[in-house]
Amino acid sequence: MGREQEDAGWEDDFLLGFGPMDEIHREFLDLVQALQVVPDGEVNAVLGRLADHAEHHFAEEAAWMSTGDFPARDCHVDEHDRVMASIREVQQLAAKGDRAVARRLARALEDWFPGHATYMDSALAQWMVKRSAGGAPIVFKRKKTDQS
Repeated sequence: MGREQEDAGWEDDFLLGFGPMDEIHREFLDLVQALQVVPDGEVNAVLGRLADHAEHHFAEEAAWMSTGDFPARDCHVDEHDRVMASIREVQQLAAKGDRAVARRLARALEDWFPGHATYMDSALAQWMVKRSAGGAPIVFKRKKTDQS
């Protein structure tokens, strides 16, 4: 899959200014997009990759929150836990042949992500950058055009 296809769900508006987080978010959205478009025979494999990624992704963010006293840690981790529980439940259903539920999960994650990134992850990104650089992140975003 080329980068243009992989970035189908990515928008510069998702950039938060903490490089490791921005990269893990791009990977997450790549997998969410892939789950929506892969042939039925590949759904379980892509869902498995999404589950593995989400487990690592959420653990990484929890570790960043644990490096100090990030104020919203418990709320953030609770939300990740609920998402992970949904992914695991869908894996069980998909393993029994319900591929449509996996595609519905992908659409739900695509809808969930912007709000989560805007409200929860942006606070964590700002906190991480402030701790490491002493100030807020600076983010350059490309202007949206009809061709992008």
